[in-house]
Amino acid sequence: MDFSLSEEQKLFQKTIREFCERELKPISDKIDKEEYFPWELYKKMGKMGLMGMTVPQEYGGAGIDRVSYMIALEEISRVCGSTGLTIEAHNSLGIGHIYEHGSEEQRKKYLPRLTSGEAFASWALTEPNAGSDAASIQTTAVLDGDEWVINGTKQFITSGDIAEVVTVMAKTDKTKGAKGISAFIVEKDTPGFKVGQLEDKLGLRGSHTAELIFEDCRIPKENLLGEKNMGFIGAMNILDRGRTAIGAMSVGIARGALEECIEYAKQRQQFGRPISKFQAVQWKIVNMATEIDAARLLVYRAAYLEDQNVRFTKEASMAKLFASEMAMRATREAIQIFGGYGYTREYPVERYFRDIKLCEIGEGTSEVQRMVIAKQIGL
Repeated sequence: MDFSLSEEQKLFQKTIREFCERELKPISDKIDKEEYFPWELYKKMGKMGLMGMTVPQEYGGAGIDRVSYMIALEEISRVCGSTGLTIEAHNSLGIGHIYEHGSEEQRKKYLPRLTSGEAFASWALTEPNAGSDAASIQTTAVLDGDEWVINGTKQFITSGDIAEVVTVMAKTDKTKGAKGISAFIVEKDTPGFKVGQLEDKLGLRGSHTAELIFEDCRIPKENLLGEKNMGFIGAMNILDRGRTAIGAMSVGIARGALEECIEYAKQRQQFGRPISKFQAVQWKIVNMATEIDAARLLVYRAAYLEDQNVRFTKEASMAKLFASEMAMRATREAIQIFGGYGYTREYPVERYFRDIKLCEIGEGTSEVQRMVIAKQIGL
């Protein structure tokens, strides 16, 4: 059993880290405060292969392994959670579903532009009345001649307003529940498809979250993604990938908070010495560092299993559950270490605290993860 990264992975990690320090960190505060979306930065990321990391090179992707993908998400999220989420949703969900379940024709048509950074992909499952109970979605798709007609509303869709291509889950047989859901590819300018309100969020404010509305939206028959009525099964497969990635994002945010705490504790003087010399502060930081390492190992295990084409549903849920809740604890403790300064926007720990909360909710809440794990262990 080898716990070390390969030389190639170490070089990849170093490259991403240096890029984030040079290009992303200087604008991370602006991204949050102004809800700024750095288009040019994403184009640079596209040239680096970060907009199609696990997609094979034949479709324009970088073709890297899943562990390396987790490394990239951690490094990006360490500097800016908003950018981490945008990259995660695009890679894991948006283009992930097209690559994993699309036809060869669909892959060749959509993936090259999406992996280049010239365009974004989005993924639409959640609805106003269907969150954790995703099988209860009400959006419908009815075949009318050579076209599917989609009606319904999607909620909390990451990059929904900027995506050129959206994968939409809709009911194609209302009598079959989860087994009557199909997936469809909808392009941005399709008549009957429009963007509703953008969410005003607690954190991750530089990542756009939108409502999507479909009113007699007509798409070609060939835009069915995968087999009819198999969309929910495909969606659950894609969510496993997304959950591991949210785990990596959580590790990155927690690590960002940890590094800020270590630096601050060494500089902050109280009672005539740095607060890093007080055991109470040391133990908070030590607990953070230990739990971050534990979460990272859970994330890497799930990613490794995916690379081996082994089912990793349980491991993905464990990674997301532990990592997100760990990072919530870590960022809370970070504010405590900073004291009054931690409650201000002078330091980034308050941003980390706001950003991480979504990781306990998105891609399935902590409660849903516990339900999944319970089922997987035979309860």
